[in-house]
Amino acid sequence: MPEPTLVYDDDCGFCTWWADYFDGRTDLRIVGFSDLSEYPELREELPEYYEECSHVVTDDEVYSCGASIEEALRRYGSDTPVGDVLGFLRNFEDYERFRERTYRQVADNRDKWGQVMSKTPPVRRESDEDD
Repeated sequence: MPEPTLVYDDDCGFCTWWADYFDGRTDLRIVGFSDLSEYPELREELPEYYEECSHVVTDDEVYSCGASIEEALRRYGSDTPVGDVLGFLRNFEDYERFRERTYRQVADNRDKWGQVMSKTPPVRRESDEDD
């Protein structure tokens, strides 16, 4: 794997907003689900049902769902209070379950969150240009 990569749903405005946020603030390469055919080695690293959530793929690990957002935030905030907060939260037994439950709640309500934070997804930008 040439570089750490965030793989996300590039047909979702809310997901696109977050991907763009991380793109400008981390070392993560950003790849949408629709572009995975261009990266067969990356697709092989992902779980079978990869479209259920986002993923961060590194040389030695695949972080999925809530863990992917945590890893992206860690890369953003390793030398900021964000890194300290994540380190603190990992001390709690229920943190992982809370993180994943929170991720699922947000992901299952992306349409509502997208009313607050959204960007036109790359997939839709391309189809709009074709019209």
